[in-house]
Amino acid sequence: MASSDDDKPDLDEKGSGRRSFLKGTAAAAAAGGVVMHELSHATPAAALEEGFAPNRRKVATTPIGDRWWPSKWGEDDQAGAANHMGPAKTMEAVGRIKTGTVYPIGRTYEAGMPLFGSRVFGMRIPGAPTGGAFGRNKVIWNDEFLATEIGQVGTQFDGLGHIGVEAGNVGDQTERRFYNGVPLSEMAGPYGLSKLGMEHVKPFFTPGVLIDVKGLKGGMLDGGTEITVADLEAALEAQGLSGDAIAPGDAVTIRTGWGDLWMEDNARFNSGEPGIGVEAAEWLAEKDVCLVGADCWGIEVVPNPDENLAFPAHQILLTRHGIYLHENLNLDALAENQVWQFAYVFAPLPIKGATGSPGAPIAVA
Repeated sequence: MASSDDDKPDLDEKGSGRRSFLKGTAAAAAAGGVVMHELSHATPAAALEEGFAPNRRKVATTPIGDRWWPSKWGEDDQAGAANHMGPAKTMEAVGRIKTGTVYPIGRTYEAGMPLFGSRVFGMRIPGAPTGGAFGRNKVIWNDEFLATEIGQVGTQFDGLGHIGVEAGNVGDQTERRFYNGVPLSEMAGPYGLSKLGMEHVKPFFTPGVLIDVKGLKGGMLDGGTEITVADLEAALEAQGLSGDAIAPGDAVTIRTGWGDLWMEDNARFNSGEPGIGVEAAEWLAEKDVCLVGADCWGIEVVPNPDENLAFPAHQILLTRHGIYLHENLNLDALAENQVWQFAYVFAPLPIKGATGSPGAPIAVA
């Protein structure tokens, strides 16, 4: 998921649904004078703690609630919920492996896949071949050139520098806050983020849980359908599990059925989506998971039932709690084989300063 600036041209069919939603949300917020009101909780300025650099002390409350920093992993932490990774979680995940079956849960990267807004995915093979022939053996080779928002297309892993909140005056870079309270003024740069880049994310080898809401409901959910805590708990119960099956540091994946539209009806896929709302995002955050994934493009319900909210679950999970998101997963094979628990394995590309990562996540059962 990503925001879209007003000064960008209107998008083609591929992104028009999402852009219309974003414009509508902005207009509603301006007209009502209320933004993120469900998430706001006033805290007096006197409650600010001492001991922070000046640009870390200005904000007591924000449009998404009380100040959320410093992180429980320390004032300087840039890894977020990846800090759960370690030998204990690895061995716990190994215990989920019963048959050794490997399930690819990512999608193929290709030019025709649904893309958010005006993002692009263009690959070229320069030359034919790119190089050669050389040597008596006449070696030749091909290279590819890729032009894309590399961490924000296809099956995408959202990093902690991807989503923040404007917590002060419009345009004040010192009060545009991200995970651990890092202001945009400390991280923005033309050649990548100087903080919260993907190079800080630890590889994931952790227990995974699939919550099959599509299976619970008997088919694909409609766009704009909010998945509630009651839905998640009912789906787990139908699978013979409970909320207690989710432990700190686990990766939780949610099947909505929206992935059925992938490369079949891209326009509808882009027009909105079912997904979790504020309540479910807070429930997952309370469980201290390391990651939330889904088979839709933004994890959460779009448009939000509250027209004044724009992608609040992203802010609850990424910005407030450092919990990563994995979007556009393919969870069908897991559900068809009733693989509800597995080892989730993913090594994000350590691209310095990047906001996210492509890659090929797997589930091992």
